[in-house]
Amino acid sequence: MRIGVVGTESSHVDQFVRLLNVEHRHGDARVVALTGGDTERNRALAAAAGDQPPRLVDEPGDLVGAVDAVLICTRDGRAHRAEAVPLIEAGLPVFVDKPLAGSAADAAAIVDAARAHGVPLYEGSALRFVPAVAELAGDRPAAVHVSGPADPAGPYGGLYFYGVHLAEAALQIVGEPAGFGPVDVRVGRGVVTALTTIGDVHVTLTFVAGEAPFHATVVRAGAVEARELALPPDYTAPVLDRFLVAAQKGEPPSDTEAAMMVAPVALLDAVTAGLG
Repeated sequence: MRIGVVGTESSHVDQFVRLLNVEHRHGDARVVALTGGDTERNRALAAAAGDQPPRLVDEPGDLVGAVDAVLICTRDGRAHRAEAVPLIEAGLPVFVDKPLAGSAADAAAIVDAARAHGVPLYEGSALRFVPAVAELAGDRPAAVHVSGPADPAGPYGGLYFYGVHLAEAALQIVGEPAGFGPVDVRVGRGVVTALTTIGDVHVTLTFVAGEAPFHATVVRAGAVEARELALPPDYTAPVLDRFLVAAQKGEPPSDTEAAMMVAPVALLDAVTAGLG
């Protein structure tokens, strides 16, 4: 599989190049093209790829006909709709790194394009797949609290850039694709706290404008469990694995998968609206 990358600033791209081109974790799958042109960053990525460096192209459209799938890794989710939809319309399977988009409307447009054209689409926060999240998931909880770094004044779309980690982890633990209730937002000293319900589960998200570990607490009848959500060294590997499986399967997102893609962004829309 020939893979192109759109948006190469993120450190996630370093991992993808290493996993695919150096460690060959997915057989013949390789990053063969990087968009953004002949920049110092792209030259460094190409050099790190070993004896088959990806070629450097200017625009996402240059990937059409040259690759079999695309990883969109642009940091600011507000750019993702414009990047993803034309590639999907060209029939290319697309992975969109977190967040899927900078608004629920844009997220829905990306998902709708994939479903309309029958094209595989995958997105995701790597935080969903850390072992601690699996340990906390299981029987339906009464309440979930997830906290971690996310700055509403951040340069890559504010809360959406890192806040989506919290939203996706909470949804993964609850196991509910959509259907959150009203969102109550409180702003404190360097923190934003949002309280809502997902189904019948009370969910609290605390976004910290500064360095902080990702952490989750789950309340069930007769038990309270808490875990730090520590990312392992190869934290992008699970999302890459799942995207390549989806790309090879060749099917667009199911109804449940589509809802799970849009719901975290919709929840962040509500939190952002509550900031005033």
